[in-house]
Amino acid sequence: MSNKTTLSVKGMTCASCAQGIDRHLVSKGIKGVHVFYDIGEVEFETIGEQQTDFVISEINKLGYNASGFKVKSQLEKNYSPLYIKTLLALIFTIPLWLTMVFNLAWMHSFLFQIILSSFVLIIGLHHFGKSALGSLHQLRPNMDVLIMMGALTSYLYSISGYILATSHHEWMTFNFFETTASIITFVLIGNLIEEKSLKRTNTSIAALIQMQPSKARRITNAYNNNEGSIEVEIELLNPNDLILVNSGDKIPADGLIYEGYGLIDASALTGESIPESKTINDKVLAGTILLEGTLKFIVEKCGKDTSLSSMIDLVKKSTFKKPAIQKLSDKISLIFVPTVIGISVITFFINHFAFDISTTNSMLRAIAVLVISCPCAMGLAIPTAVAVSIGNAAKKGILIKGGDVFDKVQKIEEIVFDKTGTLTTGKFKIETINYTNDNALTPGVLYSLEQYSSHPISKSILAFLQHSEQNKASIGFQNIQEIKGKGIYAKDKEGNDYYLGSGKFAPIETDSKYQVYLFKNKELLAYIELKDEVRSEAKEVIDWLKTQKIKTTLMSGDTHDRCESIAKELGIDSYFAQQLPQEKADYIERQSKLHSVAMIGDGVNDAAALSLANLSLAIGDGSSIAISSGEIILMTKNPLQGIKKIKSLSIFTNKIIRQNLFWAFIYNIIAIPFAATGLLHPMIASLSMGFSDVIVIGNSLRIKNK
Repeated sequence: MSNKTTLSVKGMTCASCAQGIDRHLVSKGIKGVHVFYDIGEVEFETIGEQQTDFVISEINKLGYNASGFKVKSQLEKNYSPLYIKTLLALIFTIPLWLTMVFNLAWMHSFLFQIILSSFVLIIGLHHFGKSALGSLHQLRPNMDVLIMMGALTSYLYSISGYILATSHHEWMTFNFFETTASIITFVLIGNLIEEKSLKRTNTSIAALIQMQPSKARRITNAYNNNEGSIEVEIELLNPNDLILVNSGDKIPADGLIYEGYGLIDASALTGESIPESKTINDKVLAGTILLEGTLKFIVEKCGKDTSLSSMIDLVKKSTFKKPAIQKLSDKISLIFVPTVIGISVITFFINHFAFDISTTNSMLRAIAVLVISCPCAMGLAIPTAVAVSIGNAAKKGILIKGGDVFDKVQKIEEIVFDKTGTLTTGKFKIETINYTNDNALTPGVLYSLEQYSSHPISKSILAFLQHSEQNKASIGFQNIQEIKGKGIYAKDKEGNDYYLGSGKFAPIETDSKYQVYLFKNKELLAYIELKDEVRSEAKEVIDWLKTQKIKTTLMSGDTHDRCESIAKELGIDSYFAQQLPQEKADYIERQSKLHSVAMIGDGVNDAAALSLANLSLAIGDGSSIAISSGEIILMTKNPLQGIKKIKSLSIFTNKIIRQNLFWAFIYNIIAIPFAATGLLHPMIASLSMGFSDVIVIGNSLRIKNK
């Protein structure tokens, strides 16, 4: 059985570094590789400790520093390693810049200049060198290769000039030590600004992580008169533990309330600003905050299994499903560096031999070509926009499982809606419960069987019956089987057969007026009529979809009359009633061959259809199977509004991506000729290159305010 392992990796300086590690590990047969360049982590699937050691070794071969744990010195806790390197580089570079202002002999001496530039070069080799060598080892040179080639060329050219020059004045014409230092320092400054900007693109992950409490109050001796509580680390929690939460506390795990009442703020998790009241038999989620009251609950999920942990994992990995346009960008990035190196070499020869430009100036132009080029701007153009968009959506209670979703949303021509729990709230008002005999056990039979169903109707019936102890009488059953879309079959100890569910599959003919029937050996014990509550936002969303020329379809397992009523009330274009899960899936499969189809549902019976749709949306309070099948999870109180929000966000995100790519390409198309013709000094070129990344990131951050 495979497990997920996360390593801390130091030395990744750009997006292309992450791509290089990803490609290398995949080529070595490692599965499930995810490289998080901005937070310095690599995640992968592994079997056994030996494979982890192998992955660490392979990453280190590329010139990075991989380890199993993030161990930070006190200095690193206050300042990032990049900040420290940039500060040191500036300290050694500024005196070299001052030589252009002060004409002091000792400042212009070879010894003074080589010592300072050597210190900066060492910093550059430590920061960029390992990555550059690693990428060359893979035969996939990255941006760091260009930086180090520019810095080393100017450094070695200055030394050779000193050796060959016949006088100090002649050597000064060959002296580019300040260029060496400036290239490295300016790029480090650009990287530092980029690092800070990238952190802003991932504020959603940081906010979610901060929601996790570190401790919980576990109840002890719960079943005797000496009940108490102790504070424990959340890592020590287990399912079925009993937890006490007081006003102001964060909920430490997912669970079910068994005592108390409280007002809970779930805004950070669902985007819903209005606090929710919670009481016995209500569920609570890790990371939400108890504003008022005291609750005791039973832990159902803890640690990495909670909804909050799943959300963090989802948001972190969602950017790895790339939009289609990124495939083109990735291909261009792959050949970009070798192309630039070739252009640089050609620049030198054409300038020197064709136009009789001096060796010094030809060298300057070749170096400028190397350091002006920016493959990282292309590498960041799409991932940053996608990351900000996904984070923005998460804050509003919309979880997106991949960057390719933004492409899919734009292409949708038909949306297929489930009814119960999707267009309706899933909360039913019981019109009537009719018992056909005076057997006092019948309500208990009904209550006991409904506990084995995850259907929203079952929850409503259970809520209605639980107010009476007689109704809640426990009945023992054997061979219980729930058949999705039909109902529940069971046997009792005496061998009697029971059926609870839709009248369509009842053992005898039934009246379609009622929704739920209970039979014992083909004898009707009870029949129930319920009224489903339509979501308040459903009509507005359906009307809006019509303005977008998107066809709407209702598919439900409910009766023809009820489906027709809902379709007419909301203005839905077409409807299909009494549909089994397979029939829903067959329809989606047929339609998806004709045009792009989205499916939105919440139940177990929607999972197959969701998996076949071009785009799948799941209601956040639906079944776990539906949620796992959905590419977009709508977790807000009015989830259907999320359809409008994600459409708007997709339009804006794709606009930002196009702007980023335009800038990345046009920058390089214009900048390289400028450098090649001597219009840009290498120092200005290196500064410009660093800030081109910042422009792309800054443009992506505009999405945060959308």
